[in-house]
Amino acid sequence: MNNRDLIGLAFRNLLRRKTRTILAVVGVVVGTCAIVVMLSIGFGLSASFQEQIESYGNLHLVNVYGGGGGRAYPTGGGSGSEKDGILNDRAITKMEKIEGVDAVTPTFQEYLSFGVGKYIAQASVIGIRPEVMQKFGYELQDGRMLGAGDKFEVVFGNQVPSWFYNPKKTWGSSWGGEAQVDVITNKMIITADEWYGQKRPQGSNEEKVTYKEYKIKGVGILANPSDDSAYNVYMSLEGLQIIRDEAKRARKETVSRQDDTYESAMVYVGDINDVEDVSNKIREMGFQTNSLNDWLKSMQDTARMIQGILGGIGAISLLVAALGITNTMIMAIYERTKEIGIMKVIGANLRDIRKMFLLESGMIGFLGGILGLILSFILSLLMNTVLSGIMSVMLGSIGGGGSTVSIIPWWVAVGSLVFSTAIGIIAGYSPARRAMRLSALESLRNE
Repeated sequence: MNNRDLIGLAFRNLLRRKTRTILAVVGVVVGTCAIVVMLSIGFGLSASFQEQIESYGNLHLVNVYGGGGGRAYPTGGGSGSEKDGILNDRAITKMEKIEGVDAVTPTFQEYLSFGVGKYIAQASVIGIRPEVMQKFGYELQDGRMLGAGDKFEVVFGNQVPSWFYNPKKTWGSSWGGEAQVDVITNKMIITADEWYGQKRPQGSNEEKVTYKEYKIKGVGILANPSDDSAYNVYMSLEGLQIIRDEAKRARKETVSRQDDTYESAMVYVGDINDVEDVSNKIREMGFQTNSLNDWLKSMQDTARMIQGILGGIGAISLLVAALGITNTMIMAIYERTKEIGIMKVIGANLRDIRKMFLLESGMIGFLGGILGLILSFILSLLMNTVLSGIMSVMLGSIGGGGSTVSIIPWWVAVGSLVFSTAIGIIAGYSPARRAMRLSALESLRNE
């Protein structure tokens, strides 16, 4: 018998006992659907974790600090090796050569005041190398990034423009309100004076300090309103260092620093999957690192554990379905004993008999897999629409809470179909061997 005849015969045999076949198929449908839906919830949870972490900042960024923890404390002339944990130009250059690193910039931070006419604001200003800012994955809402040659040009985080307020009418800035100034077109000054535009408290040392004011130019506003960049202002290292040094002189503090020694650095990794390797290599150089990817990895480990538990629960359903297929095929053998004997008497190949029963069990698994997959996509769609709010609250208690509840990757869909078919074939293997070993004479006599 050729394969086409065997397939046709197997299909007709399944139709002879429609109720039993339907019940066996339903068992596979339930098992397949249970596994796929359970796994899809796990994938949805993992995606929700990533979405939540991405809202806090850029997953490609690695923050680097000196070996002392948070800052570098040089003991010599700034020429120490990177094993000393001294963050200098030599260390920055070595980081740039690490595979997977797209850009590196030293950084330091100051809390400064801004003035636009009668409006003032205070914000954290981060000094970076202006020529590499465009490589750090920031997105613009308006204007441009910092570029080579910029000194007193600044780029504002998305939320900062709304912080400007009139100190004569209100106290303190508002968060997320309507911006009172245009930080790109309006003339602006920056100063280290935290009481700029306000009445200084009497009796404080600040009352006797006169800080210098610098004219700056806003050139851009970043787009993302929710990550950590939204609450910072970016300018060149050179410009910010001038403001810092002048502020120290105004307070009669000693101005001393190593020209090539920095407090911290930012490293941009092109592929998120390389962030962990890059962080490890930087730590091997004697520095401390942190990144949002560290949080994500921990949360995804939790998601994988939950996914494994859910998948195991679904697998039990498919195991029960496999037992149902085995029972169906054994009953088919008892009912078709005479038919098997006749096939052997007229010269049917034993392999063809085995193949016929394997095809029947495989068809049950395949058909159940297809219907189970269709049902899984329907349930996934319902969870992502009708039940999204409810599931978000439930998942939020374990760290999720994203809008995507269920995700079915293509490889899970294909894998579930292959797996259900394989389960059907495996479940039918023992009955098929039993049919193949039946004695032709005994089969005819018993019938």
